[in-house]
Amino acid sequence: MTNSEQPPITPLQAMRFARQILLPGIDLDGQETLLAAKVLIIGVGGLGCAAAQYLVAAGIGSVTLVDDDVVDTSNLQRQVLHNEQSVGQAKVDSAKATLSAINSLCVVHTINKRLAVPDLTVQIDQHDVVLDCTDNLLARQQINAACFTLRTPLVSGAAIRFEGQLSTFLMDGHSPCYLCLSQTFAEQQLSCVQAGVMGPVVGIIGNMQALETIKLLTGTGQLLAGKLLLFDGSTMEFQTFNIAQHPQCQVCGHGVR
Repeated sequence: MTNSEQPPITPLQAMRFARQILLPGIDLDGQETLLAAKVLIIGVGGLGCAAAQYLVAAGIGSVTLVDDDVVDTSNLQRQVLHNEQSVGQAKVDSAKATLSAINSLCVVHTINKRLAVPDLTVQIDQHDVVLDCTDNLLARQQINAACFTLRTPLVSGAAIRFEGQLSTFLMDGHSPCYLCLSQTFAEQQLSCVQAGVMGPVVGIIGNMQALETIKLLTGTGQLLAGKLLLFDGSTMEFQTFNIAQHPQCQVCGHGVR
């Protein structure tokens, strides 16, 4: 994890983020931490769009967007950083334009390609927190393994149909990683293209990823570490389950290291 230094907060920044600074556990120190933070967002679809806009609005100092896709008309139902004029444009470029309009003080980097493991590791090592906003199980496993190797916290979200899930993985060697959870999944993993997805559900999970990230960076509140939060939009019900660290996990298990 990086340890960026940030100059003291300016009067203009204090005014801009005043409603956050008033919160117990945030105050000026917490806001300065956010201004110094570097966040890596992998995937600029529905989850990434929702998470990125609230992180940038909250005063995160630097975000890096990673995606190799272009905006399609079918994305506009849920990917709120893109608009009709963005169709055919690289998602990272469309998202950067919108985010820069939200907060011009945030430095937005873009990577318009799918990162192979070596490049993925380099990028994760340069950031304080990683948000997994992908929809691909293999990519999720690669992100998880690299985050564990580098001890970089991972905030993982997923959504399909009316359902969403969220968890935070601290990668401290004493708590579960994403593989501990995902090895219980069935082999067949449906995508949004195959099964559909309700736009507001993606927004809810992405926003909660942003909230978990802010809490993690500032040390505020309780994290979903070692827990899985499930949301059912059709019934408006939340459920939380404990995730056990698998002793033989190929990434974090003590039995294989």
